[in-house]
Amino acid sequence: MMMVAALALVAGLALLANEAMRHMRQRRVESRLIDRALLGQPANSATDAAGESEERGWQLVVHWLHQLGKRFESSRLGQALITPEDRLLLGQINRNTGEGRAVFLGLRLALAMAVPLPVMLWLAPGGFRAFAVFVGAAAFGLIAPKFVLGVWAKRLRKRADDELPLLIDLLRLLQGVGFSVDQSLQMVADRFQEAMPLLSREVGDANTLYLHGRSRMQSLHRLCEFDNDGLKSLVQILVQVHEHGGAVQEPLRQFGDRLREQRKLRMRELSGKLSVKMTVVMMATLIPALLIVLAGPAVISLAASMAKLPGH
Repeated sequence: MMMVAALALVAGLALLANEAMRHMRQRRVESRLIDRALLGQPANSATDAAGESEERGWQLVVHWLHQLGKRFESSRLGQALITPEDRLLLGQINRNTGEGRAVFLGLRLALAMAVPLPVMLWLAPGGFRAFAVFVGAAAFGLIAPKFVLGVWAKRLRKRADDELPLLIDLLRLLQGVGFSVDQSLQMVADRFQEAMPLLSREVGDANTLYLHGRSRMQSLHRLCEFDNDGLKSLVQILVQVHEHGGAVQEPLRQFGDRLREQRKLRMRELSGKLSVKMTVVMMATLIPALLIVLAGPAVISLAASMAKLPGH
């Protein structure tokens, strides 16, 4: 059961991360082609063909899941499985689209149908136990993708929170050298992808939406979906400056200082909780060893004295 659970979790994570993996593979292929072109080497047709075959395989799987989810998306079952919480999590990983929701629903339904079969063949239960195992395996197939989605969204929220101070400092620095808000956001998206992989990508998507006619608030709405108060405040500052004008360097400095103070307070709180937890660990580990060291010689001496008494 544990083996099947682990395989299902891995499959769910792999399918949910398909778009990110495809983007990474595409960048690696482009990098190899550029390197070969600069070195004057011919392209490796076998490797490229293997990569294209793997890509087609992923596309077929995702297409099948998309068709399965699309068929049930408008039904009561689909509406029950795609909750507002799921939409929020899909939005945090930038997959809250019609295709993303359909693939997620198709993955849940596919695992609910696929997981019970190997479990039943492995355990071979009978009677009421078979029904209970079947229901449990199907429920696990439905829950596993949501669990993986929650873990993925939590990791992205953590990365966004870690990259936020650097984003604020960069915007303040670019404003200090004379860049406008639009130029600063464009520079962050183009030149700081290695320093801020997540937020630079999100800022780049916001810039694209803004160039296609969206308002600045609508284009930056994706940053608010990370459920981070700091990002929401930053978006409000940028929107107000964009609409009403004015210098943004001083508000960003004050906001950065306040954010650092909040982080210091949070670290102090965490360190205080850690000291309480370590007290329990010390009581459970050090006190028995201390008693052995201090009381051990006395116990040995007492046992030796008792052995020397008459009648022993």
